[in-house]
Amino acid sequence: MTNKAMTKKAMAKQATTGKYAALLRGINVGGNKKVPMAELRSLLEGLGHGDVQTYLQSGNAVFSSARQDPAALARELEAAIEAHFGFRVACLVLDGAYLRAVAEACPFPAAELAGKQLHVTFCSEQPGPERFAALDGAAYLPEEYRIGERVLYLYVPEGLGRSKLAEALARPAVVKGIDVTTRNWNTVAKLVELTSG
Repeated sequence: MTNKAMTKKAMAKQATTGKYAALLRGINVGGNKKVPMAELRSLLEGLGHGDVQTYLQSGNAVFSSARQDPAALARELEAAIEAHFGFRVACLVLDGAYLRAVAEACPFPAAELAGKQLHVTFCSEQPGPERFAALDGAAYLPEEYRIGERVLYLYVPEGLGRSKLAEALARPAVVKGIDVTTRNWNTVAKLVELTSG
């Protein structure tokens, strides 16, 4: 194969390869569901993904893949984790364009807030307004939430650990039947950066 042909092939591959973030729910918390990041990277590489890297210990991985079905990629990763570790972990796989759109659509002044004050809860499907009908937002002020595209934006001035609103939003009436996982704004911004380009 000539250099020119090899370059065309590489360019075609690059054009069809997307950057994704995998968000794992509820791992490495209080000694439960331990997933070492080195093993997670190996699993992703074993599934044929490239440019694999992890961020923090809370279940954030970034990779490139020629496959363009985030839901299928998530199901495949869930199955690989269960086969390897022996327990199920809910995974959301999000492409870089979606993560950028989520960041750009933030209804709160992210640049003016500390990372611990602003969180995004990513959802496996769009939560309908009926899920929030019994939740009186005014009762939780100054904490606030907004619904976005398959996300909840959560403003918690004192942080997530002390948030009564976050507790209310995690109730079964709100999240039953959908997979959700929350990241602080610093992590969201880093994942946007890692999945860009």
